[in-house]
Amino acid sequence: MTSQAAHKDSILADPYSLPLESIDLSDPSLYSQNRWQDYFRRVRDEDPVHYQKNSPFGPFWSITRFEDIVAVDTNHQDFSSEPFIMIGEPDDTIPVANFISMDPPKHDQQRAAVQAVVAPRNLAAMEGLIRERIGTILDNLPLDESFDWVSSVSMELTSQMLATIFDFPYEDRHKLAYWSDIATGAPELSGGTASQEERFAALHDMVNTFGALWEQKSASRKAGNPVGFDLISLMESNEDTRDMMSRPEEFMGNLALLIVGGNDTTRNSISGSVLAMNKFPEEFAKLRANPKLIPSMVSEIIRWQTPLSHMRRIATRDVELGGKLIKKGDKVVMWYISGNRDERVIANPDHVIIDRANARHHLSFGFGIHRCMGNRLGEMQLRVTWEEILKRFDDIKVVEEPERVHSNFVFGYTSMHVKLSPISA
Repeated sequence: MTSQAAHKDSILADPYSLPLESIDLSDPSLYSQNRWQDYFRRVRDEDPVHYQKNSPFGPFWSITRFEDIVAVDTNHQDFSSEPFIMIGEPDDTIPVANFISMDPPKHDQQRAAVQAVVAPRNLAAMEGLIRERIGTILDNLPLDESFDWVSSVSMELTSQMLATIFDFPYEDRHKLAYWSDIATGAPELSGGTASQEERFAALHDMVNTFGALWEQKSASRKAGNPVGFDLISLMESNEDTRDMMSRPEEFMGNLALLIVGGNDTTRNSISGSVLAMNKFPEEFAKLRANPKLIPSMVSEIIRWQTPLSHMRRIATRDVELGGKLIKKGDKVVMWYISGNRDERVIANPDHVIIDRANARHHLSFGFGIHRCMGNRLGEMQLRVTWEEILKRFDDIKVVEEPERVHSNFVFGYTSMHVKLSPISA
């Protein structure tokens, strides 16, 4: 993908100097430059159900307050996920469909086919593997010298675990992270930087690679071997999804969905957690003094980071919300990144407070039928990562401002240079 540096020169105005109707919350520069907070604060305060008439992604409504987002997210009858859940529209030359972009009953059937991969017994079996892998990663990091935490830790752990849940060739695991970036990185989808040519080539490679893996799983099942609990085996063996290879737009779309879901939330939360402990050193001191706070800290980081900024819906009828009339067919964007900073629901929301009361009450996993399927796996990876960090390091110092993803969908980091200080003997 192209360099983020090309986007650093765009100048963003003070949001309070702009006419309210001209504020475009879909501008990816808000996120790559980390300037989004005041824009959303103004809209939440003055126009929480906000209509943007002109944007590169067409007209859309922004839902910015916590309770309004929950109201939309839990009402799939009036706010449909079809045909897509990102603010932009897919390129007609790369058609995609997946279960997060479907309504019941098809959504329920396809989601149920893969739900078992994150069943409690599978998670329990994976915890030891996660601990072993993050331990090895951390033990091989340089001490007292700068290195990129994103590529060395966050991407490495999540690509290893993605390879496991897909039963994907381990030596090719880095393709999974690359495909995840490409799947969400098109300009027409999120304001990203992936060219059409690069995206077409990458997704073609993804489909061919997974198609061959699917055929292997099918042959193994037909030969009488037990069905595995990896995602491909589960889809190939389920009667509702077994014929998915004959629907290439669904095959591609569901692969991309599962890869992104298994990658972005965890990867950017792991990076965001390190940044948070630097921005709020008093919380890091609290954590070191009491590691039992790690589970609460994990939920707080996932709220504060909000790895996916938004999901969109389409109104199926005229609906009134926040005193505004949303017309049938209108695009409605739920800004989770804004709802997670809504002062009406969350006290002191811009601060990380690792022992916050009711820390799990956040929007990052969504609500309703589309609530994130892999939320427990993502939380477990972040929890185990910090359990192992605290055994080894006294400090993780972010040495320069991180580089952020140029996207209005994935809220994350392309690089974050840190220095580690080991625990003194």
